[in-house]
Amino acid sequence: MPLCPQVHYCASTGTTRTVHPSGLEVVRFPDKRTEKFHPDGSKEVLFPDGTVTRFLDGQEETVFPDGTSVSVARNGDKTIVFSNGQRDIHTAEFKRREYPDGTVRTVYCDGRQETRDASGRVKVRGEARNRVLDWK
Repeated sequence: MPLCPQVHYCASTGTTRTVHPSGLEVVRFPDKRTEKFHPDGSKEVLFPDGTVTRFLDGQEETVFPDGTSVSVARNGDKTIVFSNGQRDIHTAEFKRREYPDGTVRTVYCDGRQETRDASGRVKVRGEARNRVLDWK
């Protein structure tokens, strides 16, 4: 005889909780949001607009319907990958944008800015936005 999932409905909140024999627990909310709790401890949240957020081992990843994804590491570092190929990296020390053509722009927490063009040219600006260094 196969094991069947257990389904619980809470009328006061309008939520449905389904526990599968595999250990997967699925909670559906009236606003069409769904949360999945996996046996390995990971969690997945599916939103009605198609956005999906996953939590595993202290890390978080969100994928939006346009293909943009945002990952947050345990240490708080954030990586954003846009659907146009651009990539942002945010840390406590800097914010960096990487462009598909190879150009990289970095803004450091002290206000310095550095731009490395795909051609190899490097421009560095100080806090007052004055050019400190420009070489090829």
